[in-house]
Amino acid sequence: MTPPRGSLTRRLLLASLVLVLVILPLVGGGLSYSFRESASASFDERLSSMHRVLLAALDRDPQSGALVVNDSLGDARFDQVFSGWYWQISDGERLSRGSRSLWDQRLPITASPDTVWRTIEGPRGQRLRLVERSLRLSGHPHPVHVSLAVSRQELDAEVARFEWLLWLSLLGLGVLLLTGLALQIRWGLAPLRSLHADLAAVKGGQRERLDTRLPTELAELAVTMNEVLDHDRRLIERGRATAGNLAHALKTPVSVLMTQAERLPETERARMRQELGRIDAAVRHHLARASAVGSAALAARVRLARVLAPVLDGLSRLATRRGIRLETRVADGLALRIDPNDLQELTGNLLENAIDWARTRVELDLWLEGDSARLRLEDDGPGMSAQEREAVLKRGVRLDERRPGSGLGLSIVEELVSLYGGTMTLDRAALGGLRVSVTLPGGLLEKAPAE
Repeated sequence: MTPPRGSLTRRLLLASLVLVLVILPLVGGGLSYSFRESASASFDERLSSMHRVLLAALDRDPQSGALVVNDSLGDARFDQVFSGWYWQISDGERLSRGSRSLWDQRLPITASPDTVWRTIEGPRGQRLRLVERSLRLSGHPHPVHVSLAVSRQELDAEVARFEWLLWLSLLGLGVLLLTGLALQIRWGLAPLRSLHADLAAVKGGQRERLDTRLPTELAELAVTMNEVLDHDRRLIERGRATAGNLAHALKTPVSVLMTQAERLPETERARMRQELGRIDAAVRHHLARASAVGSAALAARVRLARVLAPVLDGLSRLATRRGIRLETRVADGLALRIDPNDLQELTGNLLENAIDWARTRVELDLWLEGDSARLRLEDDGPGMSAQEREAVLKRGVRLDERRPGSGLGLSIVEELVSLYGGTMTLDRAALGGLRVSVTLPGGLLEKAPAE
């Protein structure tokens, strides 16, 4: 048996979730990277502008020959100690000039005629973005190295704030997308739920056909299923009619042969009656099968008390004539999805068998137990041994090999019960005779229709 693959709604939601979990992180990563690169480029451009200003402000004192900076670069943070904003001018191994913010610290130097960008660790473990360049000044014997470093704290904080807002927004967008997709899936699958409800109603006997007022794709499916249902009903009715015609066709010849058998010698008469009995039993047995095929799937719900009333009334009169007390107890409101003829056949055969072999008393109980319907029939007749009870319900036992009183009737009941998915067991009754217990599954149970 193939394991269930889960509901269509769950699969679509899972696919949507996977899609959102894949796309949104990719989009978020791309936006985060783009913003980080853009912010870093803007930061470096600002740093480059300040570095050019520093280079332009650099000069040489004509009297002492020392390097001087003629401008404060327009930012007071260069004058605050360890503020994270630093500049430094060096001519070889000795420091010529540095910003007040450096105090007694130095920035690392990389001698290069080209502009160099790097991230370094500055005073007090600060992460600094540094731009530096070596150049020669006229009249100065050594190359002059000019460095400018600014803390990345502001840049990192801006990037972190953007990423936090970005991922928060993407999370909200993901929730909205999943909610919208869930609503869309529910709306899109509504016709399927309607079709499922119609099928359940057809199965429960509340409707005969499916509603075709559906979207085009499902409407065509519903039309096809209605055609299949109609075809099945016609086949069932045709099969039952054929079985009934066969029974009527055989009934008269069998009756004539039974009459003719009475004129035969004793030994031949017994054998003839036995063979005719086998023919009659086989006909009734297969009639029971033909009448029950398909009934469970398409039967309407019926009240047990109402359907069984004529059967119980007729058999009560039969029991009274034979001096047998018949007690019946049927639970109020108990209803089953079962063909009325099958229910009457099942109960009637059991009661006939019990009345035939009871001495003085027969009891019938029908009630609801859990999610199943239970039937129990007891008599005070001779009963059956454990071996006989086991053999009488075993498949493949020939009808003429069964014990009298438990043959044809029990065979028909067993066939009907099995075709409806139920079970039947035989046991010794509290009254001393045979007890027959029948259980019909909960799938056949329905609330009784209102009067």
